[in-house]
Amino acid sequence: MVKDLTIAAELRSSRGKNEARRLRVQKQIPAVVYGTGKEPVAVSVSPKDIVKILNSAAGGNTIFNLDITGAETTAVMLKDWQNHPLKENILHVDFLRIDLAKRLRVKVRVLNIGDPRGVKEQGGIYEIITREIEIECLPEEIPEDFRIDVTEFRIGSSLRAADVPLTGTMKLVSAADQLISHVVSPAKEVEEAPAEGAVATAAEPEVVKKGKKEEEGKEAEKSDKKPEKKK
Repeated sequence: MVKDLTIAAELRSSRGKNEARRLRVQKQIPAVVYGTGKEPVAVSVSPKDIVKILNSAAGGNTIFNLDITGAETTAVMLKDWQNHPLKENILHVDFLRIDLAKRLRVKVRVLNIGDPRGVKEQGGIYEIITREIEIECLPEEIPEDFRIDVTEFRIGSSLRAADVPLTGTMKLVSAADQLISHVVSPAKEVEEAPAEGAVATAAEPEVVKKGKKEEEGKEAEKSDKKPEKKK
């Protein structure tokens, strides 16, 4: 999304950890500008300006002007940024130069609006699998988000990437069948009954044991018989 917004940047001649610390003391952070076939440029910017952009409706998809003192003013967007692992404040930013006449690929949020009927009336569960899709379009056509009404969704209903309506020159990059969300039946616990084979197996040793007793009984009868006297 293109915004009429300009952020100031200063050229920096040195790099490294010491330079980064010095900039942060001055309430600035190091950054790099690259893209459109031009050489990368090392600059410094105010982290407050970056936070404002990230917190805006379009977030990282916002296209704005970067005014580099003594160098150039160019359209850019945030390509990457690094946060402190504990404090979460921004430590470094990468800016990508944007040619407003060329198409680019971006990931856009998909917002699900409404309460599915499959949840309210059928007791189903609404699962969100992913919250964004990737598209290709001209910079000025990048939307803040895609809003999809899921009120009429029932158990078995699903939203896939191909179902998201695109306008203008937008082209879907994500797989058309990529699942975004769906309404599913609640899981049911099923008690397993003991298998019939288990009863037969338990009785089998008794049969073997009985046969053994019969054999032992016959042997005992033979031993009880007295030998006949010879005449």
